[in-house]
Amino acid sequence: MSSLPPQTSAPEIVCVGETMALITPTDAGLAAAGHATIGLAGAESNVSAGVAATGHRVAWASRLGADPLGDRIASELARRGVELWVERAEDAPTGVMFKDPGIESSSVYYYRRGSAAAHMEPGFLTPERLDGVRIVHTTGITPALSPSCREMVDRLFADARSAGALVSFDVNDRRPLWSREDAAETLARLADAADITFVGRDEAERIWGTVTPAEIRAFLPRCPLLIVKDGDVGATAFDGDAEPVFVPAPVVDVVEPVGAGDAFASGFLAATLDGAPLSARLTAGHAAAERVLTIAADLPPLD
Repeated sequence: MSSLPPQTSAPEIVCVGETMALITPTDAGLAAAGHATIGLAGAESNVSAGVAATGHRVAWASRLGADPLGDRIASELARRGVELWVERAEDAPTGVMFKDPGIESSSVYYYRRGSAAAHMEPGFLTPERLDGVRIVHTTGITPALSPSCREMVDRLFADARSAGALVSFDVNDRRPLWSREDAAETLARLADAADITFVGRDEAERIWGTVTPAEIRAFLPRCPLLIVKDGDVGATAFDGDAEPVFVPAPVVDVVEPVGAGDAFASGFLAATLDGAPLSARLTAGHAAAERVLTIAADLPPLD
């Protein structure tokens, strides 16, 4: 297994989590398709690519199989200006996700159990490795991958803070990956422990029973900066004890909603690195999400 590449200086933000090869039929559903495209799918790598597109220095940290699909993912992210903090595993594959297009919505099928990324362990990124990084970002997908990944995320929160970085966490609940009970407890604990937390109003209602942004804030009182996204309504930021800030979402002709939440996080975090005021950070999140909502892919094409 290859180890993480040597570090000469620190990026501004590091995004930690699994990216899979994405197989999407182009002429029919999976059962009948004869042709498909190969792309990539990963919440944290989506965020890293979005931040890189704004000109900020960003790294994506994970594990990939020593296989052609891992090569493809690494090549595409590097092409988008993302630094790769990646171990390559000889004994575990790159995860794969299949999208099954439907008339009204798409279904997805994961083949990621036992993947290279699922073997990430506590201490994957040390405080020394993170020295100089301003923000460490991960999502609720990562602790759902395996017990070792769950332990890794807990350790990551502590090690990031030891290195002086802020911890950013997107709840990003994925129902197929774990039970509702496990998800509810773990996601609440991590969301309340992060410095910046993103959560969808609808997913919070689904896993915690909280209906309004104010109820979500009451449920997660310790997170210093809580961002509640409410689809085409808008986003509300709760910054400590200050009055919440709401910015409405722009009107968009939606082509495909998948990836918009990651894009929002990338826009918000990039504006955070710029030192923008809170309302401008929400606006930047909406603008980044809008660019993704109007295309079928998770990432905009490179010019």
